[in-house]
Amino acid sequence: MTGRFLPPVGLALGLAMAASALPAAASLQEPIYPPASTPPAIVPTIPPAEPERERERDKALPLPEAVRRMVIEALESGNSADIATIARYAIRANPDAAEEIQAMVNRHQAHAEEERREEIKHAGMFDLWDGKIELGGFRSTGSTSEFGISTSMGATRKGLKWTHALTANADYREANGETSVERILASYSPTYNFDPRNFAYALIQYERDPIVGFDYRYTGSLGIGYTLISNDKVKLSTTLGPSLRETAYTDDGREAKFGARSSLNFRWAFAPTLSLQQTASAYAESDTASVTALTALDARIVSKLSARLSYNMRYESGSKLTDRAFDTTSKMTLIYDF
Repeated sequence: MTGRFLPPVGLALGLAMAASALPAAASLQEPIYPPASTPPAIVPTIPPAEPERERERDKALPLPEAVRRMVIEALESGNSADIATIARYAIRANPDAAEEIQAMVNRHQAHAEEERREEIKHAGMFDLWDGKIELGGFRSTGSTSEFGISTSMGATRKGLKWTHALTANADYREANGETSVERILASYSPTYNFDPRNFAYALIQYERDPIVGFDYRYTGSLGIGYTLISNDKVKLSTTLGPSLRETAYTDDGREAKFGARSSLNFRWAFAPTLSLQQTASAYAESDTASVTALTALDARIVSKLSARLSYNMRYESGSKLTDRAFDTTSKMTLIYDF
């Protein structure tokens, strides 16, 4: 009996030993499969730093409408000083819009220059004149009785190549019934501009000053000139050329002399309403010389009215003129622009 069931018992023992040798994961409920492949890792996109994004956004922004309106109003005013000031501060406040602001100014200047050229081409002889009238005077009474008046006028017409300048001034002073100053000057000077720096000039001038010693003096001169500095604030130019002067003296003598003439014109607008001017001319002849120099400080009161404080120096050498070779005059006057 025992020998009959021995083979089945041995078979069961062998199966039990084989099952114990298998891994725990290898069961009927959890069969063993090849491991699945690992999916690729997902790397998140890191956004740019905040300052970087702000800079990119600012570059994309147009010029603010309020600033644009301010620049346009300055351009429409036509005042070059206002345009330069507002454009400068607009660029400083909006540096990313500097090219746009400068382009607006450049377009305006090109358009204004084209309009100016067309206006000059079709203007008549009496058009496009700008000028100034200067007037001052004084009256004093008491131990001495004095009366004085000073007036001058200047007008300029600028064309594409030609510039015409007219000037006239008169000074009169009386003390205790005696005339102490009687001076008249009138001149016309056309200028031809070869380029922005170089020019040629001509001058015709009349003078009367019997206190100095001549009833009249006519002057003619022509020569060349050069502009040393020319910008919105500073202008400086000089001229040089030969001259011919005919003088009629108060003692009935008369003579004509060739000589040389030079001049200097300087203007410095160091503030919106303040400017300093210096004009001087000198004549050198065989035995005589003349120098005149005017230094003036102008202060604008309103758009067309200014106050001027000036100092005028005159030097005349020559035995036939006067023993008083050096003369100065200080004045305070009002100037009206027209």
